Amino acid sequence: MRQLFALAAAGQSLLIMPAPAAAARSAVIPPDFIGVDSGDTAFVLAAAALALLVTLPGLLLYYGGGHRPGNLASLAVQGGAVAALASLVWIAAGYSIAFGWVTSGWIGSGKGLFLNNIEPLKPATAIPESAFALFQMSIAMIAPTLMVGVWAQKARFGWVLGFTGLWVLIVYAPIVHWIGGYGWLSRDFGTLDYAGGLAIHTASGISALVIALLLGPRVGIVDQDARSIDPALSFAGAAFIWAGFMAIAGASALGANDNAASAMLTMHVAASAGALTWLLVENLHTGKPTISGFATGAVAGIAAISPAAVFVAPGAAIVFGIMASLICHATAHHIRRSRQVDDTLGVFAVHGVGGIAGTLLLAVFLSPDLGGTGYFGQDTMKSQLLAQAAGIGAVVVWSAVGSAIIALMVSLVFPMRMSEEDEEAGGETASDADRGRDID
Repeated sequence: MRQLFALAAAGQSLLIMPAPAAAARSAVIPPDFIGVDSGDTAFVLAAAALALLVTLPGLLLYYGGGHRPGNLASLAVQGGAVAALASLVWIAAGYSIAFGWVTSGWIGSGKGLFLNNIEPLKPATAIPESAFALFQMSIAMIAPTLMVGVWAQKARFGWVLGFTGLWVLIVYAPIVHWIGGYGWLSRDFGTLDYAGGLAIHTASGISALVIALLLGPRVGIVDQDARSIDPALSFAGAAFIWAGFMAIAGASALGANDNAASAMLTMHVAASAGALTWLLVENLHTGKPTISGFATGAVAGIAAISPAAVFVAPGAAIVFGIMASLICHATAHHIRRSRQVDDTLGVFAVHGVGGIAGTLLLAVFLSPDLGGTGYFGQDTMKSQLLAQAAGIGAVVVWSAVGSAIIALMVSLVFPMRMSEEDEEAGGETASDADRGRDID
């Protein structure tokens, strides 16, 4: 800390403020501990509960503010059902696929089905494996719920549940294993993803893009560049997402320590920079900053810093937030103007593109010259860029192909698109009051 104050007093750039000393992969493979630490366990358990705020109510409020009023009931039912189903699927087999014994490096195996035979102590940590599984379950709920913003107004409820269950097992859990479970991307390429930049944001964003293309645009959408219908809801949802992802960033260190504090700090800084940058761009673009713009910019910053939160300095996190807002805003604006993809709520433009941008920026700002924790072994900025690019390529291809196959398979049993009458009324699960409301 003395060095930080000295640099600040000397007027040095924020970008060279050193991050806490930690090996580049310390958050992926924590040092060995002996016995359960009650403080670390309590910290992870509390973070698991706070992480639920991202899904319920965070994402549902955030998306609800951008949907027509008649769709709010459908959004809430689908979002809640998706989160609940993802939890059960994670317990049944998702955890085993993601964090079971490492074999080929593609999926875990031999341990953890229905969370049977889990250990009193998670290897290489100071917390019980049950606490680790609970925390990872709260994260696994987020990824499929992110995609609700794309299909809530269009897809049939049966198809949504069928797609979600298979997507968690076939797309999400293997990606987690490749990186967080010491699978082939982490082991052979050295790809880094601290808190879900690839596994959560990129995977769900790419999958959402595929689903949006398969479903087509919504009925009655005239101007996709319309502002949030209820910006107060969007803002409240973004606040829950912000708090929840700070908890996820901290607890991903699997202990109440310096890494946890650093990750929470960079998460907050990136979200703040993203929110303010989006407001500035809005003001330059339209002459009027908006509440929904503030919320979207914060979420873009969160998506970008997620893969790098523990590896980079707080000053670098400002760059992550700024770059994420600029890139995601440009992407969202292009999509809305082209009208080729119905991604009004920005699942792909914000989460997918933001996660990809942050994954690449990590390779640059990991450099100790820019305040990062440094490269592992003989790695360099160039080799880390290649490792991150390999991770992005693998996740994009797996998510796109897997989502398309799952969506089409499930559609053979449950039709994908709801009827035009149900869509205009607010969805299959809309209440009578919603159906009678003017939604034009």
